[in-house]
Amino acid sequence: QKILEKYHDRFTLQWEGVIGNMCAPSQADWERLLTNCSAFLFYGMERFMSHVLLNWLVAMNIPKCRLVILLDLVRSQQSYQRITNSDVHKSCLRIALERPTETAMLLSLTGVGSVIATQWYTSLEENAERLETLFENLLSFGKTTGQTVHVLQK
Repeated sequence: QKILEKYHDRFTLQWEGVIGNMCAPSQADWERLLTNCSAFLFYGMERFMSHVLLNWLVAMNIPKCRLVILLDLVRSQQSYQRITNSDVHKSCLRIALERPTETAMLLSLTGVGSVIATQWYTSLEENAERLETLFENLLSFGKTTGQTVHVLQK
């Protein structure tokens, strides 16, 4: 929340989304947010694709979304229990499609221009540091996504 407030006035005239744990976004919310944005940020628990329906995503056409940032793959005991219960009903192939590389490919096929994503499980604190670095470089310094990813890799 602090990071969003810090960068609220920089090139973000129309910030819109779901913040906090008040309610889980519906598939209609995901669709509305992804189709009406030029950049999309997911900062949450477990795999991004565990929150959206695969059939729904692959049928989407979202070329207006130039950048998707996925700061996911954070695990808590509660999120692990939720994902385990959900994965029981999925095939191995379906679960494989939720991995970071596969998710980036699926988003690219829907028309997304660039995807920045974590590749392995991490902590909320580490993702908060990544988000700060991303916003600082993209919004404050005006660096390209490639330059920003290079900063993150250091």
